Amino acid sequence: MSEIRLFITGGTFDKEYDELSGRLYFKDSHLPEMLRLGRCGLKTDIRTLMLIDSLDMTDDDRKLILASCQSAREERIVITHGTDTMENTARTLGDANLAKTIVLTGAMVPYAFGSSDGLFNLGAALAFAQSLPHGVYVAMNGRYFLWNNVQKDRSTGVFKERESK
Repeated sequence: MSEIRLFITGGTFDKEYDELSGRLYFKDSHLPEMLRLGRCGLKTDIRTLMLIDSLDMTDDDRKLILASCQSAREERIVITHGTDTMENTARTLGDANLAKTIVLTGAMVPYAFGSSDGLFNLGAALAFAQSLPHGVYVAMNGRYFLWNNVQKDRSTGVFKERESK
Protein backbone atom coordinates (compact mmCIF):
# COMPACT_ATOMS: atom_id res chain seq x y z
CA MET A 1 0.00 0.00 0.00
CA SER A 2 1.40 3.38 -0.94
CA GLU A 3 1.86 6.18 1.55
CA ILE A 4 -0.57 9.09 1.76
CA ARG A 5 0.76 12.60 2.31
CA LEU A 6 -1.33 14.72 4.66
CA PHE A 7 -0.95 18.50 4.46
CA ILE A 8 -2.36 20.59 7.29
CA THR A 9 -3.39 24.18 6.57
CA GLY A 10 -5.65 24.97 9.54
CA GLY A 11 -9.30 25.87 9.27
CA THR A 12 -12.01 24.97 11.74
CA PHE A 13 -10.58 21.45 11.83
CA ASP A 14 -7.76 22.58 14.14
CA LYS A 15 -9.25 25.50 16.06
CA GLU A 16 -9.21 25.67 19.85
CA TYR A 17 -11.55 27.67 22.08
CA ASP A 18 -10.24 30.23 24.59
CA GLU A 19 -12.80 30.24 27.39
CA LEU A 20 -11.53 33.54 28.82
CA SER A 21 -11.74 35.58 25.64
CA GLY A 22 -14.43 33.55 23.87
CA ARG A 23 -12.25 33.41 20.75
CA LEU A 24 -11.14 30.58 18.53
CA TYR A 25 -7.41 30.21 17.92
CA PHE A 26 -4.77 27.77 16.65
CA LYS A 27 -2.30 25.91 18.83
CA ASP A 28 -1.38 22.58 17.23
CA SER A 29 -3.01 20.24 14.77
CA HIS A 30 -5.36 17.56 16.05
CA LEU A 31 -4.66 15.36 13.02
CA PRO A 32 -2.27 12.86 14.72
CA GLU A 33 -4.78 12.32 17.54
CA MET A 34 -7.63 11.95 15.05
CA LEU A 35 -5.73 9.29 13.11
CA ARG A 36 -4.96 7.46 16.36
CA LEU A 37 -8.57 7.60 17.60
CA GLY A 38 -9.84 6.50 14.20
CA ARG A 39 -7.45 3.53 14.40
CA CYS A 40 -6.04 4.50 11.03
CA GLY A 41 -3.85 1.74 9.66
CA LEU A 42 -2.62 3.69 6.65
CA LYS A 43 0.97 4.71 6.16
CA THR A 44 0.90 8.51 6.27
CA ASP A 45 3.35 11.39 6.24
CA ILE A 46 1.96 14.49 7.95
CA ARG A 47 3.27 17.99 7.23
CA THR A 48 1.95 21.25 8.62
CA LEU A 49 2.08 23.96 5.97
CA MET A 50 0.23 26.60 8.01
CA LEU A 51 -2.40 26.94 10.72
CA ILE A 52 -4.70 29.71 9.54
CA ASP A 53 -8.35 30.43 8.98
CA SER A 54 -9.09 29.95 5.30
CA LEU A 55 -10.63 33.44 5.16
CA ASP A 56 -7.09 34.71 5.85
CA MET A 57 -5.53 32.52 3.15
CA THR A 58 -3.76 34.45 0.39
CA ASP A 59 -2.77 33.58 -3.16
CA ASP A 60 0.77 33.07 -1.85
CA ASP A 61 -0.55 30.52 0.66
CA ARG A 62 -2.31 28.69 -2.18
CA LYS A 63 0.92 28.75 -4.21
CA LEU A 64 2.69 27.14 -1.24
CA ILE A 65 0.03 24.42 -1.07
CA LEU A 66 0.37 23.82 -4.82
CA ALA A 67 4.18 23.73 -4.67
CA SER A 68 3.99 21.28 -1.76
CA CYS A 69 1.68 19.00 -3.75
CA GLN A 70 3.95 19.24 -6.80
CA SER A 71 7.06 18.32 -4.83
CA ALA A 72 5.48 15.54 -2.75
CA ARG A 73 6.73 12.13 -3.77
CA GLU A 74 3.34 10.59 -2.95
CA GLU A 75 0.62 10.39 -5.61
CA ARG A 76 -2.15 10.44 -2.99
CA ILE A 77 -2.58 13.59 -0.90
CA VAL A 78 -5.16 14.74 1.66
CA ILE A 79 -5.29 18.41 2.65
CA THR A 80 -7.10 19.68 5.74
CA HIS A 81 -8.48 23.11 4.95
CA GLY A 82 -10.99 25.68 6.15
CA THR A 83 -14.36 25.31 4.47
CA ASP A 84 -14.92 28.98 3.62
CA THR A 85 -12.37 29.08 0.78
CA MET A 86 -11.76 25.38 0.13
CA GLU A 87 -13.28 25.78 -3.34
CA ASN A 88 -10.66 28.41 -4.24
CA THR A 89 -7.74 26.20 -3.26
CA ALA A 90 -9.32 23.24 -5.06
CA ARG A 91 -9.49 25.36 -8.24
CA THR A 92 -5.83 26.37 -7.87
CA LEU A 93 -4.82 22.73 -7.56
CA GLY A 94 -7.22 21.52 -10.24
CA ASP A 95 -5.96 24.06 -12.77
CA ALA A 96 -2.44 22.66 -12.29
CA ASN A 97 -3.58 19.25 -13.61
CA LEU A 98 -1.15 17.20 -11.50
CA ALA A 99 -0.83 13.45 -11.98
CA LYS A 100 -1.92 12.90 -8.38
CA THR A 101 -5.10 12.27 -6.41
CA ILE A 102 -5.62 15.25 -4.10
CA VAL A 103 -8.54 15.41 -1.67
CA LEU A 104 -9.34 18.51 0.39
CA THR A 105 -11.45 18.17 3.52
CA GLY A 106 -12.42 20.20 6.55
CA ALA A 107 -14.92 20.55 9.35
CA MET A 108 -17.84 22.79 10.19
CA VAL A 109 -17.27 22.30 13.95
CA PRO A 110 -13.79 22.28 15.56
CA TYR A 111 -12.51 18.83 16.52
CA ALA A 112 -11.75 20.12 20.02
CA PHE A 113 -15.50 20.66 20.62
CA GLY A 114 -16.07 16.88 20.71
CA SER A 115 -19.03 16.89 18.32
CA SER A 116 -17.08 17.69 15.18
CA ASP A 117 -17.75 16.33 11.73
CA GLY A 118 -13.98 16.46 11.20
CA LEU A 119 -13.22 12.86 12.11
CA PHE A 120 -15.90 11.58 9.71
CA ASN A 121 -14.71 13.91 6.92
CA LEU A 122 -11.07 12.91 7.45
CA GLY A 123 -11.93 9.20 7.20
CA ALA A 124 -13.91 9.78 4.03
CA ALA A 125 -11.08 11.86 2.52
CA LEU A 126 -8.53 9.12 3.24
CA ALA A 127 -10.80 6.51 1.62
CA PHE A 128 -11.46 8.71 -1.42
CA ALA A 129 -7.72 9.46 -1.78
CA GLN A 130 -7.09 5.72 -2.07
CA SER A 131 -9.92 4.94 -4.45
CA LEU A 132 -10.40 7.88 -6.82
CA PRO A 133 -8.36 8.39 -10.01
CA HIS A 134 -5.92 11.26 -10.38
CA GLY A 135 -7.63 14.60 -9.97
CA VAL A 136 -8.60 17.13 -7.30
CA TYR A 137 -11.63 16.56 -5.08
CA VAL A 138 -13.40 18.03 -2.08
CA ALA A 139 -14.63 15.48 0.47
CA MET A 140 -17.31 16.71 2.86
CA ASN A 141 -20.50 15.28 4.35
CA GLY A 142 -19.74 11.73 3.16
CA ARG A 143 -19.52 12.78 -0.48
CA TYR A 144 -16.80 13.81 -2.87
CA PHE A 145 -17.00 16.54 -5.49
CA LEU A 146 -14.81 17.41 -8.46
CA TRP A 147 -12.73 20.55 -7.94
CA ASN A 148 -14.61 22.46 -10.65
CA ASN A 149 -18.09 21.41 -9.57
CA VAL A 150 -18.40 22.13 -5.85
CA GLN A 151 -19.77 24.89 -3.66
CA LYS A 152 -20.48 25.39 0.00
CA ASP A 153 -24.15 26.08 0.70
CA ARG A 154 -23.79 28.73 3.36
CA SER A 155 -27.43 28.46 4.40
CA THR A 156 -27.09 24.77 5.34
CA GLY A 157 -23.34 24.38 5.90
CA VAL A 158 -23.27 21.46 3.45
CA PHE A 159 -21.19 21.08 0.31
CA LYS A 160 -22.99 20.35 -2.95
CA GLU A 161 -22.50 20.39 -6.70
CA ARG A 162 -22.25 23.86 -8.19
CA GLU A 163 -25.56 25.26 -9.37
CA SER A 164 -25.60 26.10 -13.07
CA LYS A 165 -26.58 29.63 -13.94
